[in-house]
Amino acid sequence: MPRLVGVDIPEHKKTLYSLTSIYGVGLNVAGKVLDQAGVDKDKRARDLTQDEVGKINKVLENYINEGNLRRQVNENIQRLKRTRSYRGLRHIAKLPSRGQRTKTNSRTARGGGKRGTVGAMSKEMAAKLEAAKSKK
Repeated sequence: MPRLVGVDIPEHKKTLYSLTSIYGVGLNVAGKVLDQAGVDKDKRARDLTQDEVGKINKVLENYINEGNLRRQVNENIQRLKRTRSYRGLRHIAKLPSRGQRTKTNSRTARGGGKRGTVGAMSKEMAAKLEAAKSKK
């Protein structure tokens, strides 16, 4: 299994799609990386030579990815929280911060697991739920 920038990439996929398993590398960046490295996009990751892996690694060093990108994103979120901006407050409350609705969607973000999602339920499930509530 080839290892690039500290990540084992899937060997059964084509190299173009295999590179997307690296955090911060999408299809667009993966294509650019393979073009710059001079590696065939249709080649399977398991068929890469050590020389090709080295070329791809060298090109990937020019991009922010994996640990550095995760750290940068985390620092940005911490800065928003520290400055108590609207987006930061939404992060603190674990609510969507990009303007999505919360009345019907984002059940998990709002704690849908704690309250339980309301919906169609069989009679057996309703009876079990009532029994569980009465035991508390």
